Amino acid sequence: METSRDPGGASAVGGPGRTAPPLRWSLVLCWLVGLTVLLAVVGVFLGRETRLAPFLVVVPALVAGRGTVRQTAVAAGWTTLVIAAALLDAPRDTVGQAVTTVLFALVFNGLSVVRAGQRVRDESEIARLRSAAAALQRQLLRPFPLVTDHLLVHGLYRPVEEDSRVGGDVYEVVASPYGSRVFIADVQGKGLPAISAAFAVLSAFREAAVSEPTLTGVVDALEEAVLRHNSFAAQVGARERFVTALVLGVTDGEEVQAINCGHVAPLLLCHEGAAQVLRGEPCVPLGLDAMAPEPRTVEWFRFPPGCTLLLCTDGVTEARDPSGGFYPLEQRAANWGDVRAGDVPATVYRDLRLHSAGTPSDDTALLVLRRRQDAGPA
Repeated sequence: METSRDPGGASAVGGPGRTAPPLRWSLVLCWLVGLTVLLAVVGVFLGRETRLAPFLVVVPALVAGRGTVRQTAVAAGWTTLVIAAALLDAPRDTVGQAVTTVLFALVFNGLSVVRAGQRVRDESEIARLRSAAAALQRQLLRPFPLVTDHLLVHGLYRPVEEDSRVGGDVYEVVASPYGSRVFIADVQGKGLPAISAAFAVLSAFREAAVSEPTLTGVVDALEEAVLRHNSFAAQVGARERFVTALVLGVTDGEEVQAINCGHVAPLLLCHEGAAQVLRGEPCVPLGLDAMAPEPRTVEWFRFPPGCTLLLCTDGVTEARDPSGGFYPLEQRAANWGDVRAGDVPATVYRDLRLHSAGTPSDDTALLVLRRRQDAGPA
């Protein structure tokens, strides 16, 4: 389901799993030669009777922590030969000690090679599992662009595939008898449990969006889905989770309905700049309705033709630069009013990577909504 044209492509839906890069051969060789020369020089200054070569036995263990099996084997062979050569002229009364030292080096270096092989296998298995989790997530999220009678929706979804940090960001756009329904959400927490909760609420939205005549009815169905999922999770000893979500209802008129359940507020991009469209306080996240002082309500805002509506998850707004500063989305978006809707996701993602000095550390989900000029059946 990979549809990205480039690392920040407008229709990107994710990428392959990533692992830490292995050591470069030049670095391994520098370690071996440099430490050998260093110990030789120190040995000369401290006297010939001082034998420092056996200390090289720690080098293969260091290489095994990041290097390949071949690099570890080369380091093991090098250090064993250097240790053996350094002990060739040992006095006769210390031959037994020298032989013991060489045997110890052989055993310890062999264990380093075995450890490197085990580490490489473990990393491959972890990479396979987390890539499978992200791939499963991508398969259940439809590729962009998404089209309904009223909307053309571009977007971008980039999961973080490192360790257990794959998040629970989901989105959907559904054509219903009551207009186009738009949904973007972020589940609390990371890993497979968060993905499980995300799938539960996503399935509930796909069903409720076409069956519930009101937007509050859709959100009530999502609330029930989260509560059911939490109930099942509690039975197996898993933690309960809440979900921040934004649900929109778009029809032929310029007015759009919105219920914001603790999610990042949408931005309206026009030629004049960017502006927040929701003025009221967000409602409580899904799963926490029992704690709310009053029921969730619908807020209305204008979404005129020719403007673009930008929705995102907190992976965008909470991305930090090296100094710890958050990404200033509204400030940057003020310059994107004239950018084509299809190019906005790539523009945001490139700017986000520049801000965070590399790949963002959280899932990134963006929806860019544009009213269709040729309104009709999708």
